[in-house]
Amino acid sequence: MIIEPRVRGFICTTAHPAGCATNVREQIAYVLRQGSIAECPKRVAVLGCSTGYGLASRIVATFAGGADTIGVSLEREPTATRTGSAGWYNNRAFEIEAQKIGRSPLTLEGDAFSDELKKTFIERVREKFGQLDLLVYSMAAPVRTDPVTGKTWRSAIKPLGAPVEIKTLNTETGEVYETTIAPASEDEATATVAVMGGEDWKRWIDQLADAGVLAPGFRTLNYTYIGSELTWPIYWHGTLGRAKVDLDRKAEQIRGRLGQDAARVVALKAVVTQASSAIPVVPLYGTVLFKVMKQLGRHEGCIEQIDRLFRTRLGPNAEVDDAMRLRVDDWELSPEVQKEVSRRWPLLTTETLGDLADLPEYRREFLRLFGFGIDGVDYAADVDPRVVT
Repeated sequence: MIIEPRVRGFICTTAHPAGCATNVREQIAYVLRQGSIAECPKRVAVLGCSTGYGLASRIVATFAGGADTIGVSLEREPTATRTGSAGWYNNRAFEIEAQKIGRSPLTLEGDAFSDELKKTFIERVREKFGQLDLLVYSMAAPVRTDPVTGKTWRSAIKPLGAPVEIKTLNTETGEVYETTIAPASEDEATATVAVMGGEDWKRWIDQLADAGVLAPGFRTLNYTYIGSELTWPIYWHGTLGRAKVDLDRKAEQIRGRLGQDAARVVALKAVVTQASSAIPVVPLYGTVLFKVMKQLGRHEGCIEQIDRLFRTRLGPNAEVDDAMRLRVDDWELSPEVQKEVSRRWPLLTTETLGDLADLPEYRREFLRLFGFGIDGVDYAADVDPRVVT
């Protein structure tokens, strides 16, 4: 079949196997150019391993750190007439390349929120690794079913307390407009914490510790985004912010059990992901941020961010902020970047967007997530959606 992107709002319902594989190989090539990381953990688990920061973590650990990895993600398998999810292709492309250098990665595809998958994961860790040195938690999902109560929670990305009027962007049409977002109810805020807070992360670590599969000196990282004051009305000061506070709380509880270096929340920069595309204001902020950071020579994508994290922030004396987080969003939040983004923000209109921001780059990065718009890929070729080479 000839595979083309089918985009509806912030969702792309197709993915290209050759494009996804090429994207994975390009990230690997970047990491290899940076050289090896001698002190990298060697037995690494990545929850949410198939795209974005999770995929980048698996690539850096394997190709710079020489690690063997076990990954977990929830994917859609392709059929003869329908493409799989981008993550399904990414997982297989990663495994092919890792095996070429003598690594033997293992990938489990299923619901990481469930205790059934946790049990299977523990069994496979015992068989393959014995114990783990590092676990990266990089999962983003709008819905979570509690394995104890059976209750399904659905997150709501809304402000708290009062309505918020905020500038946003229609990424399909390029229209910049004002929108009013109603505040969340207390039930919606509670649900968002249940989905996007630290409860499942802590549950993972507790079950792994109880099973005896965490090595001495084990560490775990959980990726988050804090952002700038421009996004705070809908982000940090909203339901998402409450979930982030819970994340910090759970990190402290894990440290209380496993040691003061055992758990860190890692604040990363804004990048294009399917999840972030659904958050009001974030796409508009991203289009401005990317242009400014590129002009200042400080722009990073997922692979550049995670490579810098592993090389400069995981040592024993890594600097943390007041909440004990590791910060790799320092370039985004630097005074020179934020001053220029803030200067442009009130000037943004549909007419000025082309001069002040970079919507084409945002669209390109979005399509790349699904394997489209990548140099060297023949998108006119007839391909089998079930095959990754």
